[in-house]
Amino acid sequence: MCLAVPGQIISIRGDDALSRSGQVRFGDAVREASLAFVPEAVAGDYVLVHAGVAISVLCEDAAARTLGYLEEIE
Repeated sequence: MCLAVPGQIISIRGDDALSRSGQVRFGDAVREASLAFVPEAVAGDYVLVHAGVAISVLCEDAAARTLGYLEEIE
């Protein structure tokens, strides 16, 4: 089973689409994630991250719902 977790991009580094990365906040934790698969993402966006790679951009409502579900099963 794979799990992707929503987080909010707080900063972006790099101009090249394949090497772009960002600092992503997951609650109290901040981690680096590749943004190569989401070239449209900007700081402030919520992204779904799996294994250190952002795989899609989420609306804030979808991110909040997913985070709520994860808190329920914790």
